[in-house]
Amino acid sequence: MKRIWMRKAKSFAEAHEQDLDYYINMSAQERLEIVQFLREQYPKFARVNANESGKRLERTVTIVQQT
Repeated sequence: MKRIWMRKAKSFAEAHEQDLDYYINMSAQERLEIVQFLREQYPKFARVNANESGKRLERTVTIVQQT
């Protein structure tokens, strides 16, 4: 069974500081794994059709013409 640790905060600022400490102490690989997991879970909660393009980051280019 996986243990879950919780910390109480007395204010939103303190909670924000605790969150920053938590993520700063993770390795870059762990943070990337969390982001990938959340990207994979998003279509399930947003009711969006998942397709192959959902496995990569979306790149968008906007061309603006100055007059």
